[in-house]
Amino acid sequence: MESETQRKIEETVLDILNKSNMEEATEFGIRLAASERLGIDLSDSINKHFVRSIVESYLLSIMANGKAEKKENVVKVEADEETEALKLKREDPERVICHLSSRRNVSVKAFRGTSLVSFREFYMKDGKLLPGSKGISLPSEQWSIFKKSVPAIEEAIIKMEGRIR
Repeated sequence: MESETQRKIEETVLDILNKSNMEEATEFGIRLAASERLGIDLSDSINKHFVRSIVESYLLSIMANGKAEKKENVVKVEADEETEALKLKREDPERVICHLSSRRNVSVKAFRGTSLVSFREFYMKDGKLLPGSKGISLPSEQWSIFKKSVPAIEEAIIKMEGRIR
């Protein structure tokens, strides 16, 4: 892929990300919007990987800069003080990557020497946020398999939603 094309794709994807509702945006949706805006087919594996890397870098950068909470507050119109309190009281040595809702998180943690990606619900007890029984922790090998399957899952969801309507 030419460097000029890469630059145009990156600028377009970043522009779309900056204007997107992060609670509803998907990599597939971002890639589709960029493809339409640029008039370039971005569905091949090289372009999918390139767009994915831009999206992942963007998400990591807004989290590292503390902009994730600001962006989340812009997207989430209601002020959720309980969520903020829950975030502050969480004391586990795991890195919360994403807050799916006020009670659901995606985090990365180490358990018995293995890195795990954990999707988990939490509950309040005695003023502390504790992990609930609902959730799943994937070792890095299973996470890689799942991550590679996300575009196919997104496409299946879109097809299913089209049939339902």
